[in-house]
Amino acid sequence: MISNQILQNTIEGIKAITKIELYVMDTDGNILAETSADGRRYNDSIQTFVDSPADSQVLQGYQFFKVYDESQLEYIVVSKGDSEEVYMIGKIVSFQIQNLLVAYKERYDKDNFIKNLLLDNLLLVDIFNRAKKLHIEMNVRRVVYIIETSKEKDNGALETVRGMFAGGNKDFITAVDEKNIILVKELAQNESYEDLEKTAQVIVDMLNTEAMARVHVAYGTIIDEIKEVSRSYKEAKMALDVGKIFYNDHNVMAYSNLGIGRLIYQLPLPLCKMFIKEIFGDNTPDSFDEETLTTIYKFFENNLNVSETSRQLYIHRNTLVYRLDKLQKSTSLDIRIFDDAITFHIALMVVKYMKYLETIDY
Repeated sequence: MISNQILQNTIEGIKAITKIELYVMDTDGNILAETSADGRRYNDSIQTFVDSPADSQVLQGYQFFKVYDESQLEYIVVSKGDSEEVYMIGKIVSFQIQNLLVAYKERYDKDNFIKNLLLDNLLLVDIFNRAKKLHIEMNVRRVVYIIETSKEKDNGALETVRGMFAGGNKDFITAVDEKNIILVKELAQNESYEDLEKTAQVIVDMLNTEAMARVHVAYGTIIDEIKEVSRSYKEAKMALDVGKIFYNDHNVMAYSNLGIGRLIYQLPLPLCKMFIKEIFGDNTPDSFDEETLTTIYKFFENNLNVSETSRQLYIHRNTLVYRLDKLQKSTSLDIRIFDDAITFHIALMVVKYMKYLETIDY
């Protein structure tokens, strides 16, 4: 159903051009949109017109027109006057509303189809049949973006995203929950993952500027068939979750860049606890003081380079060596050795993941 505001804008725009008073009513005679209040005195004539077989009729100095949604009578358009010009304008308004009905119905059908496609609610045969009926290309390159807003039902962010990708009907923008906007974007043959990253960053920057919204954007891998859209969506969803756990300083997260975080994300909590217990015993990483943790993270950032780490921490090289020796004594891991560094790094990520599970009442 078309909103009353859309109907009102439509007839006001036509009245501004033609100077003819216009009204849109439902089949019970209730006025949905009007350019003046005069039509209310004549809405009793609606029932007479609705019951008649005619598609248009002149009654009491007004022209009446029927607008159908397929075979169902949906609206009555009324134009004030009985001249040929008024008749023509009434027909134009009826034609415009008829087109709006088709467009809105197709948009709803496409939106419903995309939602069910994302959530994997369709059989393969239904996907192909409905895509064909809705004139959606089946074998083109696409990717799914998830845009998470900082507040629920952020209509400003949703409209901004729609405005950014409103150049055609090849991209689909929808939502499956209160905080996430979903963009299913069609890609050109020459678009790469580098281009996807740039698009994601543009979305972040535009929403920060236009909608004053702080967002996180994640995207899945490129798919070649419409039946694979749900896979790209699941990948984007995982990228969003994993990014918030392990890379919370990033506004954009790609599934292809998750690395070992993707593996840890799929581990059950009991296995995580067992791993941490075996590596650290009772001296878990979250019990380290801030200075030790800062030293460890900076050492990893600099690829186990002692000289560069000490320079960035503004400490003497020997001080850093002393801290690393102290860490080795307490954990039996020397993070200057590659294998121990990998173990320690994974352990820190596992601890982050365990804390995340606690916050969601795992």
